[in-house]
Amino acid sequence: MNNTPQPAVPRQSHWSSDIAILAYIALATIIAHALTGNRYGFHRDELATLDDARHLAWGYIAYPPLTPFFGRISLILFGTSLAGFRFFAALAEAAAVLLTGLMARAMGARRTAQLIAALAAVPFCIAGGALMQYVSFDYFFWVLAAYSMVRLLQTDNPRWWLLIGAAIGLGMESKYTMAFLVAGIIAAVLLTDARRYLAGKWLWYGAAISILIFLPNLIWQLRHHFVSLEFLQTIHARDIRIGRTAGFLPGQLALMMLALPLAAAGLYFCLFSREGRRYRALAWMYLVPLALFFFFKARVYYMGPAYPMLYAAGSVWWQGWLRSRPRSVRAPEIKSRAAVVRPDSWTFLFLRIVAFTALTVDILIVSTFSLPIVPINSPAWKFTSKFNGDYRDEIGWPEFVQTLAQIRNSLPESERAHTAILAGNYGEAGAINLLGPQYGLPPAISGGNSFWAHGYGDPPPETVIVVGFSRRFVERNFNSFQLVAKTWNQFGVATEETEDHPEIYLCRGLKQSWPDFWKNFQYFG
Repeated sequence: MNNTPQPAVPRQSHWSSDIAILAYIALATIIAHALTGNRYGFHRDELATLDDARHLAWGYIAYPPLTPFFGRISLILFGTSLAGFRFFAALAEAAAVLLTGLMARAMGARRTAQLIAALAAVPFCIAGGALMQYVSFDYFFWVLAAYSMVRLLQTDNPRWWLLIGAAIGLGMESKYTMAFLVAGIIAAVLLTDARRYLAGKWLWYGAAISILIFLPNLIWQLRHHFVSLEFLQTIHARDIRIGRTAGFLPGQLALMMLALPLAAAGLYFCLFSREGRRYRALAWMYLVPLALFFFFKARVYYMGPAYPMLYAAGSVWWQGWLRSRPRSVRAPEIKSRAAVVRPDSWTFLFLRIVAFTALTVDILIVSTFSLPIVPINSPAWKFTSKFNGDYRDEIGWPEFVQTLAQIRNSLPESERAHTAILAGNYGEAGAINLLGPQYGLPPAISGGNSFWAHGYGDPPPETVIVVGFSRRFVERNFNSFQLVAKTWNQFGVATEETEDHPEIYLCRGLKQSWPDFWKNFQYFG
């Protein structure tokens, strides 16, 4: 009997496992957003979402209900904290990064390949989680659907269709572009070996779950005459007119940046390679939305959620390619059997360094242009704000509301009770509703998007402070008016408010009745 003690096999700690490392990467993005998210101010889109969060419904003109729902939870947990309001968007993006690494893991990637896949997903996470917007939740549910599809194809367990259905339903409650991924999934089922699931019950159960989750918003749309379709048509026509949809295909290169070779490898792996045949459905889940978005002239970033699955597949292909390289080569000039050279170790190390360096560069570039980290009006600000117009939309709201409060306070006390503030766009109306109560301002009235449904107050106003409209508008609609102020901000930053419509008017005597004026006043933006 051999009593020689055997060396203990070290157990890997949960804190240093592959999944833990992926979680650390995701957590780092949340920390980055938390540390920088309280700079500048609320974005005009966030101000609209914040206001909608105070009026929960199963639908809104500009978007489905999920984003305002998370906004409401943020209000309950964090109040009107800027970083707190953005927390759930950052959390959703971070979860997508984790799922990207787990996708690679499920497809057979080892630690290094998992890390590469996850890091490739970080740039969009940084940009998408910088603001509280439906883009963040749409991104997460696309990635969740892709992850569930990978697990379905890997395990051949049809119950994964339930999670796919849930991801689709929740994605439709986040952003209607989820329908384009649904088209990709349908094509994937019909054109690959996944056809076998059509004969089972679980695919249909998943479809039923997705419809059931989306049903409340669908009913809301029916009751409101599908107003969101009219909104989307208006916004899409505007985007085409001003060039926001131009360069869709070249723009995909900008989305991938230095991760382009990884995504290309992932598409090749799924579409052509023998090893990736099992995951061929992922290729169609990418190609069909790409073709549809191109045909319908979508914005570039709409395809962003489709890339994590390619990054995961590309990391698996990269790992397989490295394994296929010769492990050792005999030096021809040396006769000894012991004398061999091993170029593989140096080659592998070099390629890893290149990969991680490239992805780090991507992360740093996107962080510089997406996170509010540079001082306003610094040389760096003047450079970054040219490429990221969102920065300008976060500036000047406190001064904007203070100016309106000064105008109202200058009126006789008897007149203030019958004074309303008519705002031109949802950002202005949202800023007034957020910051105005501390100055005793009434809620804003506006015809923009969801604000129109809130009406003009009861009783109707007699004096109106008009902001965000042209002189021609006030001349056409009021008997008397005077220019009383102009919009400004302490930084002197040119914004939509200071450049496009800076005049603030004090108006009296609406030329028609408020009901007649209001019924034709709704507009989209």
